[in-house]
Amino acid sequence: MSRSDYTREDFGRSPLMFYYEVTTACDLVCKHCRASAQEDPHPDELSHTQSLALIDQVATFSRPPMMVLTGGDPLKRADLFELIRHAVGRGLQLALTPSATPLATRDAFRRARRAGVRRLGISLDGADAATHDAFRGFDGSFRRTLKMLEYARQLKMDVQVNTCITRRNVHQIDAIAELLDSQEIAMWAVFFLVPVGRGTEEQRIAPHEYETVFARLWRHANHRPYAVKTTEAPHYRRYVLQQGGDPLAGPVNAAGRHKHRAPLGVGDGKGVMFVSHTGEIYPAGFLPLLCGRFPDDSVVDIYQNHETFRALRDPDRFKGRCGICQYRHICGGSRARAYAVTGDPLEEEPDCVYVPELHSDV
Repeated sequence: MSRSDYTREDFGRSPLMFYYEVTTACDLVCKHCRASAQEDPHPDELSHTQSLALIDQVATFSRPPMMVLTGGDPLKRADLFELIRHAVGRGLQLALTPSATPLATRDAFRRARRAGVRRLGISLDGADAATHDAFRGFDGSFRRTLKMLEYARQLKMDVQVNTCITRRNVHQIDAIAELLDSQEIAMWAVFFLVPVGRGTEEQRIAPHEYETVFARLWRHANHRPYAVKTTEAPHYRRYVLQQGGDPLAGPVNAAGRHKHRAPLGVGDGKGVMFVSHTGEIYPAGFLPLLCGRFPDDSVVDIYQNHETFRALRDPDRFKGRCGICQYRHICGGSRARAYAVTGDPLEEEPDCVYVPELHSDV
């Protein structure tokens, strides 16, 4: 889910990805849920009119971002398709992250496609039903997820599969990659646990295990028909560069060239912005540092001028190893994990084992 025309020069003025949590209502109880989703919508959820106004404001960024409608389960939002049509009408590219519940039908996907959704984000957190269903807290979730992938193929919709790596499934990385090989997806986005929301109850992998996981992901990135990227593990970019690779290279296209994605350096508050179901404005969904509240505050002004966002976009202000690392401008560590573990979003990445080379740059 990215735009090829977005450059580093855009970091300070426009996000690449704008996440709008349209609701926290969801019928699942996923172990890692950042939103601690609930069965019913929050009473203070942004109204239909307020949501339209938010979309209108997002469209005024100098380079309008891709808008991801997320949750909770966005399909629990009664006016979802109206919001999609309005956003598309304002020139925004739309992605949707439905949950694997009975609401995720072929007809719902067809309606989303007709309304203008460009890509679906579908979660798969295990190579088998036992692992995935335990993670999602719902028997049958794995089977339904595979049906969702089938519906997307039938409707010719681009799909990004999201996998959250924890101690539960780290041993299944190769098996998940193999399972995805036949699903005709565009991208595999591998999330690394940030201890927020219900995620505080999960066990994230040890720092040294990241390097092993990175090696496997890099191997799959070079042999699978889909692109591979990480979320909340920007040090994967450092690993790839150390292997002499290109962290932006996706599958080779018909012309024999790699399809490239966003510029290096995208991270929490730096090319990313998040607005919650009640209008709270954050640098990212996994970084709950309140920077304002829509509609009282402008998302454009907050992104461009709020001190927290400006600090997150300046790697020279990072502390510890991240502040002296030669990869800080293209990696920078997970600011969300730094905040979750230390209480300071500018602290060093707690799950990186790399020792920076002093007085060196990339």
